[in-house]
Amino acid sequence: MTEIGLFLEDLSVGQKFTSDTHTLDATQIKAFAQQFDPQPFHLDDAAAKETFFGGLAASGWHTAAITMKLLATTRPGIAGGLIGGGGEITWPQATRPGDILQVTSEILEIKPSRSRPERGMAIMRSETRNQHGDIVQILTSKLVVPKRNPG
Repeated sequence: MTEIGLFLEDLSVGQKFTSDTHTLDATQIKAFAQQFDPQPFHLDDAAAKETFFGGLAASGWHTAAITMKLLATTRPGIAGGLIGGGGEITWPQATRPGDILQVTSEILEIKPSRSRPERGMAIMRSETRNQHGDIVQILTSKLVVPKRNPG
């Protein structure tokens, strides 16, 4: 049986969600970087020591991809999936080998659409933290969310 998920009417400002965790290692960091962000501080331990990061660091886009995976598998999910309508992302601290990432999200705003009665937008802030509680990514996203009862 497929889970339907939460509709716009099921969401409320202040509602929070917490994901499972994902453990990151150097092999994952290097594999992602090799394919999508081939820079020395993501690929080579020795070279990374001489950079801004002072050691191997995951690509911010790798952290974003892991965040997406954790958001997409958090239950209950959003009906119809996570459909982005825009957003803002920051990486206040590097993600490192051995980090255990977890995402906590909060609904900040809910806006039913005036022109599309079958849906609305939810603004959600998601903080990705490591095992020490350090924030490695902040994502504020606008999600397109279907309504259960259009009209």
